[in-house]
Amino acid sequence: MKTEVRQLRELVGNKIFSVEFTKKNGSLRKMVCRLGVKKYLKGGELGYDAEALNYLTVFDLQSEEYRTINVNTLKSITFEGIKYEVE
Repeated sequence: MKTEVRQLRELVGNKIFSVEFTKKNGSLRKMVCRLGVKKYLKGGELGYDAEALNYLTVFDLQSEEYRTINVNTLKSITFEGIKYEVE
């Protein structure tokens, strides 16, 4: 079964979690992030439908910047001390 953005949003809500995924250039990325952060928004809209592409926009807590994760390349998500491997 394919993991979808909607499933991840339901799982983590607005709590802190970490992810491992494959970046566009093929390298593995680990990130501690959170959904629902609006403090640093500057207005404007995305030029694409993120959910239709199965992309998840998160706030990277280490760099304090927004990032987009392609959920199709997700390897694992760690939430509340439990690591979930994604197939």
